[in-house]
Amino acid sequence: MFLMLLCVSFTYAQNKVTGKVVDTSGEGVIGASVIIQGTSSGTVTDFEGNFSLQNVPSNAQLTVSYIGYLTQTVPVNGRSNISITLQEDSKSLDEVVVVGYGVQRKSDVTGALAHVGSKELNAMPVNNALEGMQGKTAGVDITNSQRPGTVGSITIRGERSINASNSPLYVVDGMIIQNGGIDYINPQDIESVEILKDASATAIYGSRGANGVVLVTTKKGKEGKLSLNYAGSVTFSTLHEVTEYMSAAEWLEYSRWAKYNMGAYGTGDTMVPDYDLDKQAFGSVAASWANIDQAWVDGVYHPELVGSYDWVSNGKQTGITQEHTISASGGTDKFKGYGSFGYLKQKGVQPGQNYQRFTVNTSFEGKPLPYFTLGTTVNASYGDQDYGYNFSKSVTGAGDYYSALRAMLPWTVPYDENGDYIRLPNGDVNIINPINELQYNTNNRKNFRISGSVYAQLDFGKIWEPLEGLSYKIAFGPELQYYRLGVANAADGINGDGNNKAQYNPYQRVAWTLDNLIYYNKTINKIHNIGITLLQSASKSHYETGSMTANVASAQELWYNLSSNSDITAYSTGLTEQQMASYMGRINYSLMDRYLLTASIRWDGASQLSAGHKWASFPSIALGWRIDQENFMQKANWISNLKLRLGWGVSGNAAISAYATQGALQSNTYVWGSSTDTGYLPSDASAKSPNKMANTELGWERTTQYNLGIDYGFLKGRINGSIDIYKTKTKDLLMSMTIPSLTGYTSTYANVGRTSGWGIDLQLSAIPVKTKDFEWSSTLTWSMDRNKIEALNNGLEEITNSALFVGEEIGVYYDYVYDGIWKTSESEEAATFGRKPGQIKIKDINNDGKIDANDRTIVGKKRPRWSGGWNNTFTYKNFELSIFLYSRWKFIVNQGSATLDGRYMMRKLNYWIPGINEDAEYYGPGTNGEAADTYASSMAYQDGSYIKVRNISLGYNFTQKQLAPLGLSSLKVYVQAMNPFFIYKKCDWLDTDLLSYDNSTTKAGSSTTIKSWVIGLNIGF
Repeated sequence: MFLMLLCVSFTYAQNKVTGKVVDTSGEGVIGASVIIQGTSSGTVTDFEGNFSLQNVPSNAQLTVSYIGYLTQTVPVNGRSNISITLQEDSKSLDEVVVVGYGVQRKSDVTGALAHVGSKELNAMPVNNALEGMQGKTAGVDITNSQRPGTVGSITIRGERSINASNSPLYVVDGMIIQNGGIDYINPQDIESVEILKDASATAIYGSRGANGVVLVTTKKGKEGKLSLNYAGSVTFSTLHEVTEYMSAAEWLEYSRWAKYNMGAYGTGDTMVPDYDLDKQAFGSVAASWANIDQAWVDGVYHPELVGSYDWVSNGKQTGITQEHTISASGGTDKFKGYGSFGYLKQKGVQPGQNYQRFTVNTSFEGKPLPYFTLGTTVNASYGDQDYGYNFSKSVTGAGDYYSALRAMLPWTVPYDENGDYIRLPNGDVNIINPINELQYNTNNRKNFRISGSVYAQLDFGKIWEPLEGLSYKIAFGPELQYYRLGVANAADGINGDGNNKAQYNPYQRVAWTLDNLIYYNKTINKIHNIGITLLQSASKSHYETGSMTANVASAQELWYNLSSNSDITAYSTGLTEQQMASYMGRINYSLMDRYLLTASIRWDGASQLSAGHKWASFPSIALGWRIDQENFMQKANWISNLKLRLGWGVSGNAAISAYATQGALQSNTYVWGSSTDTGYLPSDASAKSPNKMANTELGWERTTQYNLGIDYGFLKGRINGSIDIYKTKTKDLLMSMTIPSLTGYTSTYANVGRTSGWGIDLQLSAIPVKTKDFEWSSTLTWSMDRNKIEALNNGLEEITNSALFVGEEIGVYYDYVYDGIWKTSESEEAATFGRKPGQIKIKDINNDGKIDANDRTIVGKKRPRWSGGWNNTFTYKNFELSIFLYSRWKFIVNQGSATLDGRYMMRKLNYWIPGINEDAEYYGPGTNGEAADTYASSMAYQDGSYIKVRNISLGYNFTQKQLAPLGLSSLKVYVQAMNPFFIYKKCDWLDTDLLSYDNSTTKAGSSTTIKSWVIGLNIGF
């Protein structure tokens, strides 16, 4: 027994262990983590790489790790002093990234490329991939939408086209998406997103690559045991007003001043509240007037006693979003599979706004023979959106239910003392009570999308050794989209206005792409690496539309019985088909892994172009120099990566719609005595919108881009990133051009415009602090871009109605310059300009003593001067805290003008009052009658700059020891605050990060904002 105890005691003896951790050159590694495996005991190395540990079992194992090096496990074996040499981890440079029609080692990439991994994409709960990408990549500008089921916009490296789209091309699992974007894909199913930014990378997509390319790779099965995963979150959202509106008493004061200035409220030297005048102006509806009447006590007005009704309380609710994704992955060396099912349900922060989406993703790849691979991927989505109320009787009006309620005057009420609905709460025919509109209006949108790919690949080198490196791949990518818009407006509602109306708008898109690819990769003498890619591609798109509106017997039947009243008011159908054939060749060459070359050329032939002009070519070339691999850099061991890139390429923008090069017919009415007939002619020059003359020589818009970039990494990867500087030139812009009417036409489309641009993209990642238990990692993205119009149609220097000017940017505001409000003491000077005190003062730009159209100038730019994102993650043991900031700087939003007529609801303004508030910002109410001030638009332009905390997340990752009894492989719980606050914003009464809806149009800047709390759970089985 004594001997047994002695043996046990010896085996588990506790020792002091010292040692040193060095790199391959013998230099000490500072801050390396040394932990006794299976415990929380450990330390970090000092400035010379030395470490010391107490109470180390003689049979223990030490885990040694440091950023940029491979983690090592070292047995103690009873030793008291241990020397450990860490090997450099080249994983980050050997990491494979997706490029057009293939993959490359990250170290071999010569173009400007940004990468967003699955972890970054899903760092916070997002409904679509665009939301997850915002602020994560330099040079990519993304805006947000707050309406459930609606997405924002994305531009890559600014704008370059005037009339054509500036949206990028999307490619999913190698197949070009011809029907819309990627919002139908569950972000949880995305493995990575690569953004090709410069033309040397995008030219491989030819006529569709000028606006950048977004490459999406969905998750695939991996070799190994079956894994099951669940990711779920619940989000609670609330709507908050950013804009402060007038209270009932404030609005009455404002309205009285408007009427006073119009001569309709007293005739004294100043405005004084008067009971009889109030009754005359505001007393047409007894139930509403009661709120004002109670403020008059014994003939004295007490503004603090004015009653009010909280209209907007009916227009907001706690929004709840739940998202659940279940996925399974696994495989062998012969077969790999992945499958997932996702469910998203959103109850909006406004009643009537809802969205739900079902997603399915499957991927299977089999390798029945060593030389043959067969696979398929499918992404399917079904979305059901209740759009909510919007005013649709005209092009202006409230875009949502909350805005409609906010437009109601605060002293009015929706129901009388008997609880009966009041249609006109203050008697004004243009201010209609919307409180019951949710029961009178239905706006439902259903969207089914499915895309995928079926591919097969033959590796000829495994059939016959002399063909090593040669392979052939065929891939077929079908797409299907079915969309249906259904609208029903009851007669009792504002939109119905006496008629039960219904609208049914379905459309479907069917498209396919067939790619044949040949790859050849060869290494010669261990220093020459050659890769060749050849492509032949064909694609086709088929788009059918239909639309029908009718007055129906009952809106409760929705759009399912449009013939019920035998009153079809409008109908139409349409068909659009397009085809494209393409050829591409690319060569990648690397010499000694130091000197890199990528060159490609693509030819696209399109059906929408005329014979003789159908084909166009798009070449590119890029060079790379891995400076860190040079012999003279080997002693600079603090540099882990340094690569210089230079690229040039030409890409196109498919700006020409189908049939645009063909002639069209338009109808005309002919009178024959007492009878009339409808005839057709190519164009009627006297019509409001005459047809344009067909131009058979139309071609693609073409963008040439130059890019100079540096990829860098220092301190064994603790600091890394990239800097890119680029310049673009776009020619052959598609624009309308006037022609002599003697041709029978007044205009035609032609490739006549030119633009240019430049920009800077910066990306920086660092780990400033890393200890045994604590780590701080930080990622910063920053970008700026500028563009300039070089030429317009017909040799014009400017088109003022479209705010287009040679030498200026695309997207500017052109207007008069606001210079304050004319004061009473300036009445004589104001009169010389045809103005009077209380009205807007305009700068006399040309100093000719008068204000006219020649005094207009550029007053602002729509695009930000720069934008950026900054993410910081702090990890302490198993806790993880991250904070993400996003900023857009120096851009103008067109939201500041106001019609101060004293009639409609108004936000709080500092308006002019004679003799009382002469230094006001806004003009005097009613100083131009019931119309807005002549120059009210000059006050519209607000600086939208902001720095916003987008997300704060706190999570806990359970350890393997904690999970072992549950049989789980991973478990993370987290809570998050979404959009909690602004650090800075220039315009204090708007959230300029969001879009606002005015009927069917959108504007930058919203009077409301949404803040959310999230609870989430990730489980791995």
